[in-house]
Amino acid sequence: MSLSLSADQPEAPADADDGAWLECIDCGATFAPFDDVRYTCDECDSLLEVRYADLPTFDDFEGNGQGVWRYADALPFDSGVSVQEGATPLYEVPRLEDEIGVEALRIKHEGMNPTGSFKDRGMTVGVKVAKELGVDRLACASTGNTSAALAAYGSRGGMETLVLLPAGKVAAGKIAQASLHGARILEVDGNFDACLDIVQELAAGGEAYLLNSLNPFRLEGQKTIGLEILEGFLADYDTVPDRIVLPVGNAGNTSALYKAFRELVQAGALDEADVPKLTGVQAEGAAPMVEAIENGADEVRRWDDVETRATAIRIGNPVNAPKALPGIRETDGTAVAVSDEEITEAQRDLASEGIGVEPASAASVAGLRKLRAEGIVDDDERVACLTTGHLLKDPDAAAAAGSDPEPVPADTEGVLEHLQE
Repeated sequence: MSLSLSADQPEAPADADDGAWLECIDCGATFAPFDDVRYTCDECDSLLEVRYADLPTFDDFEGNGQGVWRYADALPFDSGVSVQEGATPLYEVPRLEDEIGVEALRIKHEGMNPTGSFKDRGMTVGVKVAKELGVDRLACASTGNTSAALAAYGSRGGMETLVLLPAGKVAAGKIAQASLHGARILEVDGNFDACLDIVQELAAGGEAYLLNSLNPFRLEGQKTIGLEILEGFLADYDTVPDRIVLPVGNAGNTSALYKAFRELVQAGALDEADVPKLTGVQAEGAAPMVEAIENGADEVRRWDDVETRATAIRIGNPVNAPKALPGIRETDGTAVAVSDEEITEAQRDLASEGIGVEPASAASVAGLRKLRAEGIVDDDERVACLTTGHLLKDPDAAAAAGSDPEPVPADTEGVLEHLQE
């Protein structure tokens, strides 16, 4: 199958453009990448992937600077609509590493991107594609981070942006970003999946260019997370990580990292046996991917009622599941659900190491801790945990997880007395 790690490097079909094309993951139909607006297969309506005839190795990235466009040889263009995204830190966390009990633990903090989340990586490519296609209005459904990134990159590209958000379910920091960057914000009386249903219908009617992760070009930018993690581990440990643990909402990152690794295997730059185990983590109240993995299902059952304080992954119908399920299984990974309390504990523990993340981000560390306690993760593993958004994305959750302010008198003596109590 085309999503297998052992699949051969593809040959360019007649409709390729400069060695790139779109291909259906199910029926294999191919399409020119930039002739028409297209999100799914014309033949069977399945998901599409961007394919390349000439896949790069790590040597091709040398000398290209830092950030997403360091990896231009693995992307459809040499440059995009950019706000200097990527090149995020790969933090050491020695106390967490010792407490969880693994050989090495690093935190890839995507909250250090320009708008505070990994979504910037996809938007630098996606907005460039929109300009290539000649569209003038961009749209997305969002739990918050996508809307912030789309608004910023759409504004940077001089394009109108439209975002649909579930009313009352999006953190204040994210709404503020979308508003300030000039997006039109539509608050929908429904959950994220209802928003996505509506925006897909708008896109199908030609009203806007869809930049949710259903768009295959979005995931091309997100591939670079995996490439940065591999290069970071190779530089520090002379080997790639055994496992990458990541939060799962729409499963775009799981799909994107798996694609990055498949392409490196096809290019001969990574041995199939060395591909990191992709391990997804969801909140217990929104865990359709975990359900599918645990039941050995080929498809994800949509959860209509989802709830978790980790708002960025409060999603009941992950659109990229057909790409992500093979990614987890083919890499010998797994998926696990964690409680909101376990997420908050992990958020506090990351903060104690100086790393501030929103709740959904901390799910990766909570999941690793749970899998280690269950013996599924071994003590000799080198692990990267992906944290997807900055602490200030959800200031209310951060305040609730932190300590309360202590009122004191307005004089030094009173302050000292309070500290001694």
